[in-house]
Amino acid sequence: MTADTVGGVWTYALELIRTLGSQVQVALATMGAPLSPDQQAEVNALPNVELHESTWKLEWMANPWEDVNAAGQWLLEISRKFEPDLIHLNNFAHGNLPWNKPVLMVAHSCVLSWWQGVKNEKAPEEWGLYKTMVRQGLQAADLVIAPSAAMLREAADFYGPFRQERVIYNGRNKNLFRYAPKEPFIFSMGRIWDEAKNLELLTRVAAFLDWPVYIAGENVHPVTREEVDFKNVYFLGKLSQKEITSWLSRASIFALPARYEPFGLSALEAAFSGCALVLGNIKSQREIWENAACLVDPTDAGVLETTLQKLINDEFHRNIMSCRASKAAHAYSATRFALQYLDAYRQLTKASRILTGTTPKAPVN
Repeated sequence: MTADTVGGVWTYALELIRTLGSQVQVALATMGAPLSPDQQAEVNALPNVELHESTWKLEWMANPWEDVNAAGQWLLEISRKFEPDLIHLNNFAHGNLPWNKPVLMVAHSCVLSWWQGVKNEKAPEEWGLYKTMVRQGLQAADLVIAPSAAMLREAADFYGPFRQERVIYNGRNKNLFRYAPKEPFIFSMGRIWDEAKNLELLTRVAAFLDWPVYIAGENVHPVTREEVDFKNVYFLGKLSQKEITSWLSRASIFALPARYEPFGLSALEAAFSGCALVLGNIKSQREIWENAACLVDPTDAGVLETTLQKLINDEFHRNIMSCRASKAAHAYSATRFALQYLDAYRQLTKASRILTGTTPKAPVN
């Protein structure tokens, strides 16, 4: 299994591996950035993982193709030594390598759908090679999975058709989160410069709200080192998962008016923590949350302000939305998520054995 060490794919991969437990042995190949001490500790706690760490660039990074090619050879060597029954790729460019094993690929997000969602226009021509490489990888995969039907449709539109496709919603272990007495503040997570998360809209309306807004993230630009400051907004810096859990347990409202969010693990964590949800009114979030979240136009500051202030003023409405979110979250449990992946693994390996006439090892790797 491949995994990006930055962002939601890491959380997804560790949750899946942890929940599958002894049913699956995994060679986890990490790319993008070195593991942090917390990430290293997470992996060390999993007895069913053999870690292979690297810093090879991924296809969405600047000038990645030399690294992508080198990473491909590195991954093939890991596969040769580990002898897996199945390849689970959480990136695109390596789908058409000569694996000689069934390949499952997950379309967590992509540059072209990001550009369409955030910029409302096609990605520039400079992403042409990226599009070609991603299409080749996806079309070579035996099964393409996406975390929402909205994301799967976009991936198919940009890169399809695929051999097989399936939606498996992401999941989280609800026992990792808790419901504490709620306090009068709004909580969010992400980088202020991330156009997809759209936290800039939240910071614009914060000054007009009766409650403070706390954001788990830095207020210093990673490149320019510019520091930003907004009235009634408090940046908490990079938090550990334990610290995020604590903040979510006490937050009355979780706000993320995203322009682009193929699933949204942070919203799910907030729902398990009993927060009322205010999210961007985009296809994926309508699909996942329906009436369990307050969905707002991610381009309309006035609607966001009105929605948040209504929840602040109306405790009864806030409690209803909290209950709805909590109830809806149970459809996205880690157990259901893992069982659906296990089913996909078994179907692919069974089909492979039928084609090759081989006998399976146990457990399924």
